[in-house]
Amino acid sequence: MSEFVHQRHKQVTSLREPRELIIACPEMQSHINVSRMVRAAACCGVTRFIACGNVKIDSKISRGGEQQMSFEVRRSLRPVLQKLQRAGYPLIGLEQTTNSQNIHQFRFPAKCVLIIGHERKGIIDDVLEILDQTIEIPVWGEPFSYNAATAASMALYEYCRQFPN
Repeated sequence: MSEFVHQRHKQVTSLREPRELIIACPEMQSHINVSRMVRAAACCGVTRFIACGNVKIDSKISRGGEQQMSFEVRRSLRPVLQKLQRAGYPLIGLEQTTNSQNIHQFRFPAKCVLIIGHERKGIIDDVLEILDQTIEIPVWGEPFSYNAATAASMALYEYCRQFPN
């Protein structure tokens, strides 16, 4: 008999203090992607999520994650990002750029905004030009990038690995 007993929905791991990580994304093509990002962010203890455009959250996918955080919908990202930057939040873009750092070598600031790019267009130029840093996740095969929600989940996991509680 196995020493492992299946346990579903164990108690959440408590944090000493709320995470100072904010997730921000432009209007996305897929409501499924936004719903998946919301669920992952809630599981990681993120308390603020900023989305743009006509956002619809599918609660069957998000599992109510949007109720566990401040979920804001804005018309555009740049003004809110600039305000956060002035308040001391470094802006970290998850995007393949000429100077992006490999996520495996990147040290997240505990207090930061993680900006996720649009599924097809990435992070648009007017936002890209105000970012403090960009990070990318290595890809070892085709297609040449991860799905936006998958990449966001991977980046969230890496942030939580660096700041476990």
